[in-house]
Formats: sequence, structure tokens, C-alpha cells
Amino acid sequence: MEFSAITAEIIAKAKLNKKRIVLPESSDLRVLKAADYIAREEIADVTLVGSLEEIEFLCKANEINLDFEKIKVENPLISEKRDFYINSLFELRKNKGLSIIEAMELINDNVYFGAMMVKTSDADGMVSGASHSTADTLRPALQIIKAAEGIQSVSSFFLMDVPNCNLESNGRFIFSDCGLIENPNAQQLADIAVAGASSYKKFIGGEPKVALLSYSTYGSAKGEAVEKVKNALEILRDSKVDFDVDGELQVDAALIPEVASMKAPNSTVAGHANVLIFPNIEAGNIGYKLVQRLARWSCNWSSYSRFSKTSK
Repeated sequence: MEFSAITAEIIAKAKLNKKRIVLPESSDLRVLKAADYIAREEIADVTLVGSLEEIEFLCKANEINLDFEKIKVENPLISEKRDFYINSLFELRKNKGLSIIEAMELINDNVYFGAMMVKTSDADGMVSGASHSTADTLRPALQIIKAAEGIQSVSSFFLMDVPNCNLESNGRFIFSDCGLIENPNAQQLADIAVAGASSYKKFIGGEPKVALLSYSTYGSAKGEAVEKVKNALEILRDSKVDFDVDGELQVDAALIPEVASMKAPNSTVAGHANVLIFPNIEAGNIGYKLVQRLARWSCNWSSYSRFSKTSK
């Protein structure tokens, strides 16, 4: 199996620090094949959520040879942890009006079951979204796992690896938020920037240079949307974040040194940005898809990573 360079690097890091990962979409053949590869290559300790009999039937019908000595299977309907998860979920959500009967019904859902595994430290992380919608993937995580410490707003990011790119970081960028917060306010934009910088350090390495994108550079245009970005920058600077950040910047000023020298000559970010913070989900979604298609090939890793199993 061939991977891009950045994916290969991430896999190598994962092997050095093996985690327990739960995969709730056990009826998806892609997930079963991924579980097989992960187990064989010892990338992580995998738990599939679902019926063992159904998983075995799918594997036999599609010539997937899962090693059940390496891969665990948890069936929400008969799991030894079922009652514990039901009671834990009830305690967690009863102030939101959840009844014990509703908790029992939710635990039957593979994604809710997987989220409870993470919440109770029976797993380190969960990967979902192959056959579930974004909403159905995120809802259990938002309700159960919640945001990482210090982050008020959960956001998404895309890791973009653009081939034959002579820009900053050899074409490796974090784009955020392209998939979750529809129209973030200034505080949410600041949170997205903090999360994006952290994701850059974790997945790519090196120092993030964060650009708050706009249709304006340093006041070249006026409007409510521009003011929002300016306010987000003020929040970040008042917080004394430990990474370079600047805005508002048009995308060419953020990426191209020659443009930056004209539009933002004194900026330490302009012309060198490697973390692009989009002003809303519409711009972010359009931006990442343009890069994906126009670059002909790009590795994009979508991750809703700003969750923490230890957060309350």
C-alpha cells in the first residue's frame, strides 16, 4: 500500500507511540480493510464496534483476513461494559434531560458506544465518518468527549500536502475550519487559530505561522467580516499565544513573498503562512476543494482533533 510522504511520517510516529483506536463503522468494507492493515503493521491497537458474527460474515464474503487475536470486537448489545456505559452516559447527560431509557438506546449506536470507550479511557481515540454523516459523527463526540482543555470551540482541520510546491513548509499546510463552524465569531476564530497552530506542530512539525484570511489585507477593504478577523487577531495577541499570527491577510499576501512585500512588508507571517484560518466554513470548503482539484493530487487529512477524553 502506497502513501504520501506526510501520511507515511504520521504512520511512523504512530508506531512509536501505539494508541488504542476504536472504529465504530464495522459494516464498512473500507474500515475492515483499514483495521486489517493497522493490525498487521502494528500501527495501533484496534477495536471494532459491532456484531462479531456480522463482521466475520463480511470478511469471509470479501476475502478480508482479520486477525481477531490482534483486533478486538465490542458488540454494544452484549458487551460487559454496556451497563457501565449506560449509567456513565446517563450521569453525564441527565442535566440535559437525558433519561436512562434514552441512554440505553444511545449505547446501541456504535458511534455513541465508541465515544464512551474514549470518555472512560477504554480507548485513546475514535475514527469515524466513512459511512456516517459529519453530524452523526460529531454529535456523540461533542456530547460525550467534549472540547480539549483551553478550547471553547471544537473545530476541524484539513492537512493539505501539495505536490511540487515551493511555498512554505514544502507545500504542507493546515486549513481550518473547513467543516464544522459555519460562521465563527471573533472568539471562535481565535480558538480555531489556536487549534490549527497546535495541529500543525503535532502533525507536520516545526513552527506554525498562522494567517487569518480575509478579502482584505491590513485595511485594504472595509466591512463587518473584516472587523471580525481584526478582532480575532486582537484576542490572540491579548492572549499572548506562543506562535506567529497575523491578519487580516488576503490569501496571496499570506502565501506569496513577493505579494507580501508589497501588501504587508513588516509582517513575520505574510508570505510564509503555513496555517490558513478561513473566515467561515463556506470559504474554507471552497478553498480546500480548489487546492485538492487544481493540484491534481493532494493528501487531505480531515480530523476533528480538538477533543479530549479528560475534559469535563
